[in-house]
Order: sequence, then C-alpha cells, then structure tokens
Amino acid sequence: MAEILTIENLSKFEHLINRDDSAYDINMMVMPGTLEDKHKNVDPLKGIPAVRRQFNLIYLFTGGKHDLQLGANYLWLEPNDLVIIPENMVAASPNIKGCTGYCSHFKTEFVKPLLNNSLSEDFPYFDLEAQHIFHLDDEETDLIAQAFRDIISEHKRLSYESNFLLRNYLHILLLRVRDIYRVHSKKTDEVSSRSMQITNRFKHLAEKNFVEKRSVQEYAAMLNITPKHLSDVVKATVGKPPLQIIQDLLLLEAKVLLRSTDMTSSQIAHELRFGDQSHFSRFIKQRTGMSPQMLRKHL
Repeated sequence: MAEILTIENLSKFEHLINRDDSAYDINMMVMPGTLEDKHKNVDPLKGIPAVRRQFNLIYLFTGGKHDLQLGANYLWLEPNDLVIIPENMVAASPNIKGCTGYCSHFKTEFVKPLLNNSLSEDFPYFDLEAQHIFHLDDEETDLIAQAFRDIISEHKRLSYESNFLLRNYLHILLLRVRDIYRVHSKKTDEVSSRSMQITNRFKHLAEKNFVEKRSVQEYAAMLNITPKHLSDVVKATVGKPPLQIIQDLLLLEAKVLLRSTDMTSSQIAHELRFGDQSHFSRFIKQRTGMSPQMLRKHL
C-alpha cells in the first residue's frame, strides 16, 4: 500500500481539500493557520474525505463540530483536544462545522536539521502506534495555542530568516507537545486495563495488516488469545466487534483509492486483496448502499 499516497504536497492539499485557490509553492514545507481559515471553504456536505498525506498534521481543536476517523478510531472531538496525524496515516472528517483552533502541516524534512534521530524517535507521538489524540487542560491549551500563534505570526512575516525562525518555532511546538505527551501517556498507562491493552494492540495490528488479514481468528492468534475472547473484549471496550473495525479500515482505504486515483474497480479489488471485482462491489454496496462507481462520484 505504500505507493498509494493521496496528497503529495501541501499546495495540493490546500487546493483540493481546503479549496483554497491561492498560488502556493509546490515545494512548500510548512503551512500553519487557524481552523476557521482552513475550514472556511471545506465542502459542508462532504467535510474532509478520507485522505493520506505525505506530510504531518498537528492541530488544536477549541470549538465547533468536528468528527474524526483516524485509523481504527472514530470519535467526535471535544474542545481542547490536540490531534496528531503522522504522514501516511489515513484520516477523514465527514462532519465539520464552525471549527475554531490552530493547525500546522509540515514535511518531516523541514525539521530534520533539528532532529537527533528520526521524527518518531525524537517525538514518539508521531509513531503510527502511539496515542494521537489528547484532551488538554486549560493551562496546556494556552501553552499550545501560543506556540501555534507564534508559528502563524512568523509565517505571515517577510523575512530573510523566515525558514530558520519557522523551523525553530515549530520545534518549540513539538517540544511543548512532547512534554504534554509524556504526562498523558503515563496516566493512560497507569489506568489502562487489561481489556484496553488488548483492544489497543488489536487496533494497531489491524491498522497495519487489514489488507492481508481479514479474520478475527488471525488477530486472535497474533495476540495469543481465543477469537471469542478478542471479540468479547473489543466489543465491550469500544462498542463494536473487531470484524467491524477491520471492515471500517478496509472501507476507508477503498474510499481513498476511489477518490484519489484513476484505478478501476477491478484494479482496486486486486489492490485490496478481494477475490474479484464482484466481491469488492458487494462489500461497498453492503457498507454504503452504493456501487463503487456511485461512491466515487459521491466522494
């Protein structure tokens, strides 16, 4: 699946998703802003469709209506939620209205001069298996909001030192978030039950393997538990059975391919390891009420 990269650059994201027709440099490395500004032209009926970015996104949600499907997780955001979406992670937000907050997209190579190791080693919340949504208290929200405002303010200035300053302001934001991440992840580890641990391990495994592994039995074997125990634990913890989570991931990936590529239904069926095109079409019909062709037009 590595070759399916929906949004290759920040310029394309601004044009296709935020529907901003401004002229942007295709090699742009960082794009900060407020959620009010970024979402003002987003299609109100479709929201932000399932996309995979070749860059990172970090944002602070302070108000409005905003849902998020991130990997195997789907939830409604609450004010003061901090969200991290690492590059190449599929995300969608079909319902967005009146959002306030701050955000910044950036390419990993932009901050590379300031890294000691890889991005996810220096800042573990960018690891695909990390927790990516944190609810902040008021003091944490103020700190993060100010870090975003500094980035936005510098981005608007014309300066010979702009890239250097932006890189360092972004680094400050990442350091602030790492401070918060350490506290929140420690609390999560302390209160996490055995059931939650199993559920989280299953979701991480599913996010990596949903194309090749479709059965609950396969994941139960990977976790050294029975399929019934896995089904009971996951349903009790998140309210839906593991098979539905696997199929949610598969549908999200199918939407990405239908919307962002010219691949035929037959090619997508092959890419997603369906037995044939009819099997893929039945899956899409059962989950959306539409054929793949209709769904492509709707996305």
